[in-house]
Amino acid sequence: MKKYVVKRGKSGLPAKLTRYREELNEEQFKVVTSKPGPALVIAGAGTGKTRTITYRVAYLLEQGVSPDRIFLATFTNRAAREMLGRVESLTGSQNVHRVWGGTFHRIANLILRKHGSSIGFDANYSILDSEDSRDFINVCIDESAIDTKSKRFPKANVVQNIISYANNTAHPIDKVIVGKYPYFEMLTKQIERVAFNYAERKRERNVMDYDDLLLHWKFLLEEKPKIAELYAEQFQHILVDEYQDTNRLQAEIIDLLAVRHRNVMVVGDDAQSIFAWRGAEFTNIYEFGERYPDAKGYKLEKNYRSTPEILGLANTSIAGNKKQFAKVLEAAKPSSGILPALVPCSDVDQQSAFIASRILELRDEGTSLEEMAVVYRSHYHSVELQLELTKRNIPYRVQSGIRFFEQAHLKDVISYLKIIVNPRDELAWKRILKMIPGIGNVTAGKVFEKVAAATFRDGEIGGPGDSGLFAELDDPESTASEKDEPRVAVSQALRVTESLRAFKPRVAKPWERFVSLIESLVSDENRDNPAKQIELVLTSGYEEHLQANYENAEARMEDLQGLAMYAAKYEKTEDFLSELALISTERFQEPQGVSGEDVVMGGEEDEYLTLTSVHQAKGLEWKAVFLIWAAEGKFPSPRSLRELESEEEERRLWYVALTRAKDELYLTYPLIMIDYQRQAVLQKPSRFITECPPALFEVWDLEEEAAQWDDPVELEEKKTEFLN
Repeated sequence: MKKYVVKRGKSGLPAKLTRYREELNEEQFKVVTSKPGPALVIAGAGTGKTRTITYRVAYLLEQGVSPDRIFLATFTNRAAREMLGRVESLTGSQNVHRVWGGTFHRIANLILRKHGSSIGFDANYSILDSEDSRDFINVCIDESAIDTKSKRFPKANVVQNIISYANNTAHPIDKVIVGKYPYFEMLTKQIERVAFNYAERKRERNVMDYDDLLLHWKFLLEEKPKIAELYAEQFQHILVDEYQDTNRLQAEIIDLLAVRHRNVMVVGDDAQSIFAWRGAEFTNIYEFGERYPDAKGYKLEKNYRSTPEILGLANTSIAGNKKQFAKVLEAAKPSSGILPALVPCSDVDQQSAFIASRILELRDEGTSLEEMAVVYRSHYHSVELQLELTKRNIPYRVQSGIRFFEQAHLKDVISYLKIIVNPRDELAWKRILKMIPGIGNVTAGKVFEKVAAATFRDGEIGGPGDSGLFAELDDPESTASEKDEPRVAVSQALRVTESLRAFKPRVAKPWERFVSLIESLVSDENRDNPAKQIELVLTSGYEEHLQANYENAEARMEDLQGLAMYAAKYEKTEDFLSELALISTERFQEPQGVSGEDVVMGGEEDEYLTLTSVHQAKGLEWKAVFLIWAAEGKFPSPRSLRELESEEEERRLWYVALTRAKDELYLTYPLIMIDYQRQAVLQKPSRFITECPPALFEVWDLEEEAAQWDDPVELEEKKTEFLN
């Protein structure tokens, strides 16, 4: 076979290269104009990664590469659209839309629509969303003849996450359960049976879920050589953005597509790999050189986001990780002379007061709320701050979309406290009743009717005329109206003896546990201790409820423990609930009906401070960033310190937090914390602070502003009151 090399005209190329040199720095220019072949680009935070990829695609097009022979995998479809839109403006080409750009799942869908029939799927297959997938799994649980009542079987969304994690990491389900869901280990065989039936049912119904798109794409490339050769030939150049966040399945697909030309350029930052918990395989970026021994390495280290002072701290912090590609970010911005501020606070209230005060000062100095953010390791760290911001009328958005106290697990536990304070709270009663295994909407309604009747009617509670659930109580002579506290009436109403016969046997034990919990909550010892009440709820079955209903049960448990610590400063449960209501009722004119991962926003002209976890903040930036609860045991998270790799991921998370700041960075932590037993606990700064030289920080010494009274008589009275 005779080979013929097609020669293309080179008119205008030098001028274009000259333009590239003017618009790119030397590091970026080397990447953009690199020769064909495998390439690993380590792009540090704020170094123009997106710009570099965009110019690389434009360069390939101007070199004569056909757009439909370029594969561009991005973390979001929006990122791909923005990149390709910029490419079109750079090149003036009208054919940029022919580039195969988007997420792995989008491109998988395009290919499976063409070739799915070769692996048993019709071209008109449906794609299940998360809700549809859960419905399918529920059917499979029923069909698998599993007794979900004798042992607490995980809900469909938890099974869904077990299956998904196994698929994306290429780990067998039994290994996933042992590693991430050990409390379901005795149910491994049943969960495996459900997973098998789920896969079979999807195939029979000609449907795929989100993970199937990648699984079947890989299967297609492995089992159908002719189709694999077609795409291996077509994709002459492959570019992958955010490579450190790919999972094993995605990395293997890239290798299968790149087998012919081997022109694969992966771009990412190992120091920003923070999603191992959802299946990302950060080792992909370290092993790239092993899979492609001839790969050329490039580094983007010139940072255009942050000041030299902020980068000095970030560089020193990440140097503590043993496993990494060494790099040192260099600031393109001139020195501001402002070091990152280390702000020890006397307690969490002073921490919140300082942040709110400083935010208002910065706004007065010309930095809008939109240019400021408060970041934290875990959502419960923002509890006190949300209250302080609300009190000061500082509008804010929570990047995850749901404010702390509006999350389901928080509302569950708070509902227990609500019925203790107000036994007539029907919604709270029904919410907690439906968490008892075997009790649904109908039974919950009937139980509440009996509770209400027994607690509030005039006359005897559960008297001779009452033959319902509460037909026989310990103290039939008591009446709700005779009680000084309605909580005592709640306890009386739940002391059930003969009424337990009205329940099916499987409900009896959970009901007894529930009754015992309520009686503990209203006891003299606990009745005015909201922190203790929350602790009792957590240790009386709610933790098992979390494990069975949520895939991130451990993180939610942390939230609730944080809620208990927050509640410890209140002397009465009523006061605690009143403060929560202050946050819940103040909406700053934001849209109602918040759900899922939608970001809460106001109108275009509104101005909001951003509150966000570090995970949600990745890829974003602000002029001023406050990193709160920078204390040992809070950041890093204690549950993440079980092994060396987890500590290094926490340090990468810390690094991501630091590099969100452009001009000003504040690290705050309370010196004293009150735990849920109302004991003062001394806090130490995070190890990520103490491992850095003190010269990298400016320590702020906070002083409380003296209270002032306009009325001298009132001032004298306050002095006397204080002295006495």
